[in-house]
Amino acid sequence: MNRSFLAAVALTAAITPLAASAASTSTVPPALAAKAKISLAQARRLALATVRGTIAGEELEREAGGLRYTFDITTPRGQHEVGVDAITARIIENVVEKPATEKVERK
Repeated sequence: MNRSFLAAVALTAAITPLAASAASTSTVPPALAAKAKISLAQARRLALATVRGTIAGEELEREAGGLRYTFDITTPRGQHEVGVDAITARIIENVVEKPATEKVERK
């Protein structure tokens, strides 16, 4: 094989993960991020250790009196929602989303 072909393959392999992460949506308000005890990167690692897949969306929000990161993770079996407590780093939610639920959440 020629060198330019191998270089193109290597470049594609290097860029593909970046393109996948750029496609995700992120909503992390700086004011809330300042109150979190764990970083977004730490919460991502915990969520992906719980459910292997690709993060399609992420947000930091106040919910039920607490502060939590929520990740939508795409897997071959469907869409999962994983919640990580932004103070304790505990997994507080791990559910498979149903198509009807996703439509309601998008509105």
